[in-house]
Amino acid sequence: MNLEELRSIQAPIKDRYRADPTSAIVALTCVGTVHVESQHCVVGSFAGPIRAGLHPAAGGSAADACSAEMLLESLVACAGVTLAAVATNMSVPVDSCSITAEADMDFRGTLGVDRSAPVGLIAIRLRFDIQSSAEPTTLRKLIELTERYCVIYQTLAKGIPSIVTLSV
Repeated sequence: MNLEELRSIQAPIKDRYRADPTSAIVALTCVGTVHVESQHCVVGSFAGPIRAGLHPAAGGSAADACSAEMLLESLVACAGVTLAAVATNMSVPVDSCSITAEADMDFRGTLGVDRSAPVGLIAIRLRFDIQSSAEPTTLRKLIELTERYCVIYQTLAKGIPSIVTLSV
């Protein structure tokens, strides 16, 4: 997609959001079905159902998706789509780009081995490997704007209120 095509698609959307800011608020939903007996959760996705289970470091199987790894996959996907849109808007030529997300996790926390150990990821590293004829300063700006507009990155970096409810 070139800049003209992207702008022609996004212009009316942006105009609608400027005229009616509440129309920009969209509820996103994901539903999963828990299978207690097999320690799985089947999550609906665009690509079909995903069977998630415990990570091998917590007693699971490498045959199942790990939710922490799925979070990293979301981060990479969002950063990639965002980078593509920003590169198009900046007219930055990108011959190739790969994005790697790595995270550290202390499994003592989630397994209840040590109450002082954190539950969850403790560090995330996001690396962009870009092949481009653009100047390094332009590529740094590309990454800066990708970081600024990447929904998943910003959600992780800033945190958001999370509410848990129970329906019985």
